[in-house]
Amino acid sequence: MAVIQFIRGIDEEVIPDVRLTRSKDGQTGRATFYFADPKSLPQSVSQEIQGMYMIDEEGELVTREVNAKFVNGQPAGLEAFYSMKTPAAWDRFMRFMERYAQKNGLGFSKSE
Repeated sequence: MAVIQFIRGIDEEVIPDVRLTRSKDGQTGRATFYFADPKSLPQSVSQEIQGMYMIDEEGELVTREVNAKFVNGQPAGLEAFYSMKTPAAWDRFMRFMERYAQKNGLGFSKSE
């Protein structure tokens, strides 16, 4: 089990584009998620989004850095940022992403 939720109890079905960056010394990192037309963003519930919750068998990772994107006044996407401040936090996040990727058929490619 590895799911992402924006509203507790409702799994987000849209698979995000995820970009990872890591400091040169490997001590910190940042993940940027972009969800195009997520089901969690209809106009009627957008005010209920309190964060992004990444849930798996180890527990929950939470970020409050979530921004809605609008096009012509209509909700079009969600962007979320998750920061990792220690190597242990990076490792925990990567374990979640491996489970999430396996569940959703995602791949990983390094930039050059």
